[in-house]
Amino acid sequence: MTFLDMLRAAERQNGSLLCVGLDPEPARFPGGWRDDPSKIHDFCAAIAEATADLAIAFKPQIAYFAAHRAEDQLERLMATLRRIAPQVPVILDAKRGDIGSTAEQYAVEAFDRYGADAVTLSPFMGFDSVEPYLRRAGKGAFLLCRTSNPGGDDLQAQRLADVPEAPLLYEHVARLAQGDWNRNGQLGLVVGATYPAEIARVRAVAPTVPLLIPGVGAQGGDAAATVRAGWRPDAPIVVNSSRAILYASSGEDFAAAARRAAQATRDQLQAAKPA
Repeated sequence: MTFLDMLRAAERQNGSLLCVGLDPEPARFPGGWRDDPSKIHDFCAAIAEATADLAIAFKPQIAYFAAHRAEDQLERLMATLRRIAPQVPVILDAKRGDIGSTAEQYAVEAFDRYGADAVTLSPFMGFDSVEPYLRRAGKGAFLLCRTSNPGGDDLQAQRLADVPEAPLLYEHVARLAQGDWNRNGQLGLVVGATYPAEIARVRAVAPTVPLLIPGVGAQGGDAAATVRAGWRPDAPIVVNSSRAILYASSGEDFAAAARRAAQATRDQLQAAKPA
């Protein structure tokens, strides 16, 4: 199955648009695990097991592992995810973006070392920095397009020419992902949930690519507005929530609390889909 096939199958099987983000912060772990980086795998595995039937995807953020010298735990976690949730694709949130020869090595890291089904990338060094990932048949890549951080305006919302009808930079990225760059149907786009009007604009420019949409939950994105703006029957959306699920409880019931938070968000997203 290709990454896109996996997304569609997980959406049907789990009735879900929810991506569970795995951003482990040992300082926020429960009970006796608090401040213990050696428990990163165990914490994330418990969250994943509690939410495996509620997710369209899992999204580990590589920096949260690397900062604690826990790349080996990320490798173990990827194997654990395959065992407990083989039907749920895994997006490695790495936001890589470098010249072709270096990109080839990052592709090895994402797809061979960690076994990810897809990866997040920065497109701003051009197609030759993206193309090495697309050589991997069936794998996916999400290009940063319109991100949820305030500083995104510094570049993404700038016009490509000093005339009112010129496209904004994020619109140009969306057109590339829908068209010339998307040679094997492997590309998607990252668009923040805090900008639902701009999700709709990206969807108009790129009607068939999958969208990875962070910002629901702790960042305050409107789940229903996100679905209305981005979801289409033939174009999946992957709506990420991390902290609101991971840290729903600081007690020993953290996994059960994570499941309740994930189920509430999953149900909210499903309810917003057009009948």
